[in-house]
Amino acid sequence: MQNPAPSHANGSRTQRIRDDLDQSRRRGPLQHIQIPPCPALLAQLQQAMSTPEPDLNLVARIASSDVAMAATLLRIANGPLFKPVGLPCTTVGQAMTRIGLRESVAVMTGFLAQHAIPVNAPQLARFWERSTKRAIAMATLAHELPGLSPDLAHSFGLFLHVGQPVLLQSVRGYAATMVEAGARIDRPYIATENANHKTDHAVVGALVVRVWNLPPPLMSAIRLHHDFSALGHADIDAEVHTLVAAGLIAEHLMRRHEGLPEDADWAGHHQAAMDWLHIGWDELAHWEEAVNAQLDAA
Repeated sequence: MQNPAPSHANGSRTQRIRDDLDQSRRRGPLQHIQIPPCPALLAQLQQAMSTPEPDLNLVARIASSDVAMAATLLRIANGPLFKPVGLPCTTVGQAMTRIGLRESVAVMTGFLAQHAIPVNAPQLARFWERSTKRAIAMATLAHELPGLSPDLAHSFGLFLHVGQPVLLQSVRGYAATMVEAGARIDRPYIATENANHKTDHAVVGALVVRVWNLPPPLMSAIRLHHDFSALGHADIDAEVHTLVAAGLIAEHLMRRHEGLPEDADWAGHHQAAMDWLHIGWDELAHWEEAVNAQLDAA
């Protein structure tokens, strides 16, 4: 990864993104976008994790307050990903100890987001399943990238396309726009969204993160995740660049794992992403092995 720009310039784009979102929500194209409220348990979870040494018992109590969420943690802890030896976990505390605190928080965040923003439209079949896979791929890549937080990377993968179901629920005609945007090869996906609705899923996804009070780098990276020309700009945090670049690679590796062809973003911008991360094709092959192993076990 490249070194961040000097601190006086670093991250000023984040403030502009925040201001643009707020202004557009007051009197622009985002006025009529309905953002589901942040789940109360997710707000509690964020608060619990904001301290330098989070209280495992407090997080376990939050997890236990939702029966289905607790069951999800137990299922994962007793599943093949962790290759449990000996007696199965029977309490949330045992499950979290086996999984790890931050990994448990990632699972809980995904559970709560999925239930706050349900997706039933055929245009978004398997939306949360694929979002979870992308989150796993991102967290795997974060372990290969010193300085990138695995839980932030996981959240980026999870929330990357969350603007799509929100737009589908809020904007008339967006389902047809998705079909058109996916079929056109003469312009990027978000260009069709903007032509039809004066906004796009990157903007709306960033707004969800803003309203839910999730980390500012997450908001910026989701807003910029199709703006690969911005890679390397001095007014953007290095962490945001790294999320965007790693996100392109995670998406590509996930598509390969599913047997899908490469997409236009990868074809046009993979070299910029690899250059930013200072990796070559050998390292990419190593990353693919690691991602495939995690996805196969999930």
